Amino acid sequence: MQDIIRNLGISIPRSTTTKSFTEQLREDADRYNTIPGNLTGYDCPLCLNRGYHYFVDESGGRYPGLKTRDCECRVKRRNIRRIEQSGLKDLMQRYTFDTWQTPQKWQASALRLAKQYAEQREGWFLAAGHSGSGKTHLCTAICAELMNAGLSVRYVLWREMSVQAKAVVNDDEEYERITAPLKQVRVLYIDDLFKVGRGKEPTPGDVNLAFEILNARYNDQQKLTIISTELSIDDLLDADEATGSRIYERSGKYYLNFANRANWRLQVDE
Repeated sequence: MQDIIRNLGISIPRSTTTKSFTEQLREDADRYNTIPGNLTGYDCPLCLNRGYHYFVDESGGRYPGLKTRDCECRVKRRNIRRIEQSGLKDLMQRYTFDTWQTPQKWQASALRLAKQYAEQREGWFLAAGHSGSGKTHLCTAICAELMNAGLSVRYVLWREMSVQAKAVVNDDEEYERITAPLKQVRVLYIDDLFKVGRGKEPTPGDVNLAFEILNARYNDQQKLTIISTELSIDDLLDADEATGSRIYERSGKYYLNFANRANWRLQVDE
């Protein structure tokens, strides 16, 4: 047909308004991306609470298509749900870097190290010392910073999680349901590692469980692990050398020893 038209000497002016199929798809994507969604728990300015973005996929060859990709707020929403389920939500509101008091030099130094870890995001962070010394405060503040940066975070209280896992150790499916997410999540916060009751020592079951989870994370350097415990490095090595040595190696410079520090929960404002 084009040859016939040319042979007849007929010229057809090019349209200046006709849009290509791809251009039309892009306009559709832009329009759909202005429609608010109905997700709750976090107000996302990027996807307007839809949880996804529309985009034009031109990787399929000749014909592009309109597709969706998850928004980064999906991770934040999952974190919020996990934190709410874990009971850490109230702590995260109270235990922040801004609310950490630094009347003494060691507290200022501890704050700098915690902030550095939250910024560098490498290795493990270990806070060791007796109850009330501030371990949970700084570890919780780090988790909040990493969550805000879009990293997936899980929190477990050792005593509760270990009891649950040890109770189903002979049920492969249920045991895997409890432990697999702890091995796989990008950031894991274990609170009060090996705290099993006043005057009691970690059982062989505790030792095996800790080694299984931490060894899996030790073998993947992209995994961040935050640990608070009342035990020193020497105590951890005594409890289990394999587990203690891995914690010692991965934490490196990010080891806060709160031994002999005051119990700040017992301090009274004057």
